[in-house]
Amino acid sequence: MTLFLILLATGGVSALSLVSAWLLLNARVPVHKYTYWLVSLAAGTLMGAAFWHLLPEAIETIDVMPAMTTLVLSFTAFFIIEKVLHWQHCHDTECHEHVYGHLNLIGDAIHNFLDGVTIAAAFVVSPALGLSTTLAIALHEVPQELGDLGVLLHAGFSKQRALLANVLVALTAIVGGIVGWGFSAWAEPVVPYLLPVAAGSFLYIASSDLIPELREEGRLKHVALALGWFGIGLLIMYLALFTE
Repeated sequence: MTLFLILLATGGVSALSLVSAWLLLNARVPVHKYTYWLVSLAAGTLMGAAFWHLLPEAIETIDVMPAMTTLVLSFTAFFIIEKVLHWQHCHDTECHEHVYGHLNLIGDAIHNFLDGVTIAAAFVVSPALGLSTTLAIALHEVPQELGDLGVLLHAGFSKQRALLANVLVALTAIVGGIVGWGFSAWAEPVVPYLLPVAAGSFLYIASSDLIPELREEGRLKHVALALGWFGIGLLIMYLALFTE
């Protein structure tokens, strides 16, 4: 029964994100007209998730220095990964998909896997805790996934490819749920170190790729709207703290 509840919860969160993405892609207004705002929203949610959710939880579990060291190593590793991917995909050829789209998928996969493990651990304790944890994750997962979709579209992915990538990445939450249920003794010491790894990837993507993209916009009205959507992303992540 516990495994069934875990699969139902992780599958539900993934499905909710994917349905939201599908509705967004099939909206009557052309998606390219508001991908800029989604990138702003994504930058805000990534920064908020890293500083208000992932890092505090990691510091509480493994202390400040191990958490921050892992964060720095993760940030550096994603810089190296970006350079490797850029060389493989763009060396001597025209690069049609920006590398930060692939980086965002890696970070999102880690985050979704972590969400699955967290949901599983909560359900192992009690169904009530599992339900409240699932609701808290869903609150920030949907806007984050919508923002991630905007990142993929902005990076040059087609609608179909972006949606397929989101489907594959969403499945990592279910995998995380199964791992968390079946290997809780193994997962417990590993999970705290995955938190700053995910935080490092989010901070790298937001600071080195997304925010510079937003800075290229020179029109005052668009800059103000971008700041507004960035603030909304931060606000959503902050309000999600009160559901934990």
